[in-house]
Amino acid sequence: MSELSSACKPLILIVDDPPTHVAMVRVALERAGYRLSVAATGRQALQVTREIGQDFLLMDVVMPDTNGFQATRKLTRSKVTAHIPVILASSKSQESDRIWGLRQGAVDYIVKLFDEHGLLRRVAHALGRAAASELPRPSTLED
Repeated sequence: MSELSSACKPLILIVDDPPTHVAMVRVALERAGYRLSVAATGRQALQVTREIGQDFLLMDVVMPDTNGFQATRKLTRSKVTAHIPVILASSKSQESDRIWGLRQGAVDYIVKLFDEHGLLRRVAHALGRAAASELPRPSTLED
């Protein structure tokens, strides 16, 4: 892959603390050609996203310091980071957890352990929705 084509690939921040889970997700996303960075806590995710910028976040819910719900709420309510889609990934499988995650601003909520194909499909969908929301609106007859 050339430097130019790899530089054009979306940058995904994986926010999770168990190294084994991070490694599994990293392999799947790298195989699909995404550029990656990693944060182990919600606080690190907030800092890295504000300093470096990301195209997308895949964030665990249960983490030390700032949890995924809190970090997602802060990111999606900030003018600087509100455009960045977040998928929450958690072992918390209650419907109320999913609803709460979406209310915090996440574009999707997936329950661990998920299959690689399903993960890649949801990431591509979230990135596609984010890109579509940045497209100029078609003009109307009144314009």
